[in-house]
Amino acid sequence: MANLFGLIVSGRLVQTNFEQVGETQFLTVISEADNINHIVVFLTGTQPFPDGLGGSVYFSWPEPTKPPTWHLLGNITNGKPSAIFKISGLKQSGDTALQTGFTFGEQKMSHNAQIGISVEPLTQIQGQVANPSAEASVLHSYMEFSQAMCENLYNYASSFAQSPSQITPNPSEQYLPLSTLSKWYENFSRRLQQNPNFWKK
Repeated sequence: MANLFGLIVSGRLVQTNFEQVGETQFLTVISEADNINHIVVFLTGTQPFPDGLGGSVYFSWPEPTKPPTWHLLGNITNGKPSAIFKISGLKQSGDTALQTGFTFGEQKMSHNAQIGISVEPLTQIQGQVANPSAEASVLHSYMEFSQAMCENLYNYASSFAQSPSQITPNPSEQYLPLSTLSKWYENFSRRLQQNPNFWKK
């Protein structure tokens, strides 16, 4: 079952070298992880999870003087066979409330970062709460996209700006003052910073 999982670190080859360390636990090592921000964990497609099971995904930074401390990133299932996780925020996290107390195999000390996958019932996986630092990836990408889209719209519209004296009235056209678009952009940006999901209301 170890060849069921894959790992992508940007700029590196795909890793599928998960080692079975327990009856339902699989582990792989990420060397030189200091500059890694995101990882992708996925099912390789060689076989699905058995019915009713999925995989909880855990991450541990190198801790050469003590056993690994595991952070729950999230999960993969047959219905969600891949997931992107932000790991850069976990490195400096000394908040013990965010650590799971979970263990993999013999808990050997490691000089490398590690990814662990624990195969568990879906009912158990659905009740788990991932480390919030690992979930920021999607939200951050959405905010970047929204801001870039709004800036693009503003720049495009402002490229057609003319002073009122240069405009020849056309009864079939409607005109929008650039100041109105500028005010909308400022309000949208402010609301996006306060609550990235405000548009869902």
